[in-house]
Amino acid sequence: MRQAIITTLVLLLLVGRKGVSANWWFLGIEPRTSTLHENGGEGQIGAGVIGPASAEKNCRNLHLTPKQQAICLRSPPSLQAISAGARLAIEECQHQFRSARWNCTINPENPENIFGGVMLINSREAAFIYAISAAGIAYSVTRACSRGALTDCSCDNRVRARHPNHWQWGGCSEDIHFGEKFSREWSDGGEEPVKDGVVQGPAGLAGLLMRRHNSEAGRRAIRSRMQRVCKCHGMSGSCSVRVCWRKLPAFRTAGMALAALHEGAALVRLAQRGGKKPARLRPARPDLKRPNKTDLVYLEDSPDYCERNTTLGIPGTRGRICNRTSLGLDGCRLLCCGRGYQTRVRDVTEKCNCKFVWCCDVKCELCRENREEHVCN
Repeated sequence: MRQAIITTLVLLLLVGRKGVSANWWFLGIEPRTSTLHENGGEGQIGAGVIGPASAEKNCRNLHLTPKQQAICLRSPPSLQAISAGARLAIEECQHQFRSARWNCTINPENPENIFGGVMLINSREAAFIYAISAAGIAYSVTRACSRGALTDCSCDNRVRARHPNHWQWGGCSEDIHFGEKFSREWSDGGEEPVKDGVVQGPAGLAGLLMRRHNSEAGRRAIRSRMQRVCKCHGMSGSCSVRVCWRKLPAFRTAGMALAALHEGAALVRLAQRGGKKPARLRPARPDLKRPNKTDLVYLEDSPDYCERNTTLGIPGTRGRICNRTSLGLDGCRLLCCGRGYQTRVRDVTEKCNCKFVWCCDVKCELCRENREEHVCN
């Protein structure tokens, strides 16, 4: 009991501390910023794009660290891609965990850290957020490059140095290497400072290594899934010439891969080595597999997401709608944490029997039905 009280007091102090790492996530929920849709990136950085003057002003906002402000001021238009990447990460996180006890809750009223105290615990969930965020930045910056929205980059011409058989490079290959480099610089720029040789923030050096490892895993989830797209040219569809280029995958593909890695994340600890050898993360127990560069890693067990915890910003699962017949995470047995559930009947009116009417309309009827809902106690 005493230990729990001490832990809560420490967390309260940390949550109240200004300058929590990576508070740039708030850029992903501000209405003035535009988004990049998740359907393979086929959306656009369109309406609501801020001009160069206001972009420079926004680069100096309080949500960014001095290093991130410098990166932004170096290329103010990149702020739009960063905002889009943050929005991608948040939306994908909420999609992947929509049925779990922790459903990637955010608090728009807390610009210092929209994920609250959850990010002060180096858990599996924090590992996923760092990975999906780094992936989101790499993805949106890469897409902005290929569209000509950024002056520092364009298409990836390095692929043309390869000489494949039966087809040739053409079109605009999206430069994931530039996107990765920018994402890495941006993520590192959001880290806690080093004071007197000691890394500040949750878990110190171990936390820093964990965040960098997971961020790199997120970027690799995008790069390893780059697609080769080809188009045929020739008389009467003969495909005498086949031109190909590299394209980003659907962001949902990377999100699903990282969600699966979250389930199998590796518990690690800091291993200090002698001499000038740098410290590194190793499995917490000898029987655990050593994680590779694409795995997610974590240092601490997850907090209890079943009950409300205002200190950590955890809403709990009371009042959540569950699936009575499911054996998965959304099932009432798991989601309600053994507290049971209540069944209620709602009178729902929605469109039905829709028909296409030439030309060009869709007409629907309004149907009413009684629908059962199961709500966690």
